[in-house]
Amino acid sequence: MQKPIPVVIAGAGPYGLSLSAHLAGRGVPHRIFGAPMDSWRNHMPTGMLLKSDGFASNLSDPRGEYPLSRFCAERGLPYDDTRIPVSLEVFSAYGVAFQQRFVPHLEDRQIVHVERAAHGFRIRLQDGEELLASRLVAACGITHFARVPGELAHLSGARLSTGFAAGPVEQYRGRNVTVIGAGASAIDLAVLLHEQGTQVTLLARGHELHFHAPPPPNGRPLCARLRHPSSGLGPGLRSRLYCDAPQLFHALPRAIRLRIVNRHLRASAGWPMRERIEGRVPMLLGHTVEAATESVNGVCLELRAADGARREHHTEFVITATGFQVEVERLAFLDAALRAQIRTEAAAPALSADFESSVQGLYFTGPAAATSFGPVFRFVYGSAFAARRLAKHLAQQTGSARTVPSASAVPVSPHPIAPGESGQ
Repeated sequence: MQKPIPVVIAGAGPYGLSLSAHLAGRGVPHRIFGAPMDSWRNHMPTGMLLKSDGFASNLSDPRGEYPLSRFCAERGLPYDDTRIPVSLEVFSAYGVAFQQRFVPHLEDRQIVHVERAAHGFRIRLQDGEELLASRLVAACGITHFARVPGELAHLSGARLSTGFAAGPVEQYRGRNVTVIGAGASAIDLAVLLHEQGTQVTLLARGHELHFHAPPPPNGRPLCARLRHPSSGLGPGLRSRLYCDAPQLFHALPRAIRLRIVNRHLRASAGWPMRERIEGRVPMLLGHTVEAATESVNGVCLELRAADGARREHHTEFVITATGFQVEVERLAFLDAALRAQIRTEAAAPALSADFESSVQGLYFTGPAAATSFGPVFRFVYGSAFAARRLAKHLAQQTGSARTVPSASAVPVSPHPIAPGESGQ
């Protein structure tokens, strides 16, 4: 009979890699599956800037010895905690370097099906291999959760894409494209499309776009730092609390947690994008899409303004960058019977203080944990708390060593990526 693996991690983004590094540091036997930093490397447009500051863009290792600042110093790349925006290319390369240093046992294979078994879970991989796991941690990031407005859902793939699946911006050069959204993803994408020769229009419901304030050249004055302390979510007392006390957030009543997660951070982009979009990219602000009609020539969007006025907008292609909505039902790799057993809050998994769902042995981390632990879990910054908390809990559950050794003593798995194998 096949012996169950104590812990399996599904996903190799910042949350999955950080957890694996902490589990290895505690000597917890586990396997981790997924393409390293796949969402960042293969599903986001080249040239994009992270919304988070440099100090808030670290993956977490057991001793905190490999932050983004150290990676940049080793590579001779410019870095500052707040004054230099983090590019997608730098962050992706940092994530891969982190994986090679702390998670060399990553297996670049996808988990395609999970179902309940007698003492845990039966897992099938993309190559057909099956294995048993006592515990499964879903660190699936945003891959499954892109949101498409209902008015556009019927459009074909020839005329519609999400920002997550849009692919390289170069393929749209010379075309007429409409980007829908007002957040960082939409604004970055519209700018990048415009700068490489696409006829692009940005369409949003709000009457204005919002941007982070640029850092003062001489730093923030003391009074500002006291009134609005820095945090991984930006300046502000509430943001600082949500970053520093996820366990306290978890103890809040359900209705309050959901309201905070939905409202705390408004759609906004990084400060460098303001001068690259204002006066350069055509915009239709204050308009809502009421209907969409597809034809051989493109898409006709029927729009309504705040004053009730209606107009039509014609475009060849529509890209929706309207955010993400965590829904357990969209995790197709989980068996339908398993999904039905997961208790939810606003369609997201309801989690214990140790990130465990209502299904014993099934854990969630990353954006899927935001409704339980707060808005910081929508960002990389939350990975440190999640990795420490979950690794400690799983070490206790598996009876593994609880001390954290130095990096040189961190054990590796017998299932590394083969030499020369892609780490996409």
